[in-house]
Amino acid sequence: MSDSCHSKSSTAYPSDCEIRENYRNLIREKAEKGKPALDRRVILEKASKIKILLLDVDGVLTDGTLLYSASGEESKAFHTQDGFGLRLLHEAGIETGLITARNSEAVNRRGIELKMRYLYQGASNKLLAFQEILRESGCRPFEISYMGDDWLDLVLLQRAGFSLAPANCVNAVREVVHHVTSLPGGLGAVREACELLLESKGLLAELQQKYANR
Repeated sequence: MSDSCHSKSSTAYPSDCEIRENYRNLIREKAEKGKPALDRRVILEKASKIKILLLDVDGVLTDGTLLYSASGEESKAFHTQDGFGLRLLHEAGIETGLITARNSEAVNRRGIELKMRYLYQGASNKLLAFQEILRESGCRPFEISYMGDDWLDLVLLQRAGFSLAPANCVNAVREVVHHVTSLPGGLGAVREACELLLESKGLLAELQQKYANR
């Protein structure tokens, strides 16, 4: 399937193809803005110290879209590659968790399915959840990585030892994080972050080979 649209919609409304192309262009433009990227060696050094990866949900583990059934039940779409990336972290001894201001049974189910140790929903004050995780894990802030995309995440992004954001993050987030992924939330951003952590610990090639030989 081609990445570009060969013809425009014949109606007053954009076609699905045009919408996707415009979205890609927007993500690309946003990725080119903001503060200069950190040197790759600095990024890998920070990532190498991480023992726990914590994630926001909407806009990070999903694309931020909220879907409701006729009865008002909320549903979310998760990317299988993101899930596999989190499982790879567990194999490498890196724990994972979710901190989200919303409440969703779909999120609870996904967190349990992926065997994530820390699940915080309805966390309007994310700092309290972060501090509780520090106490429970015995980790220090520089050993925690957090990935978020919006203003509510700033309080943790400015405290985590390695802060990450998906390509669709707001500008205020882009200005403070250590690294912005090339992919947007819900479409591989978390997998990209997982592979970066594994690379920093010298485990990425080893795990790839392990699965290639199965």
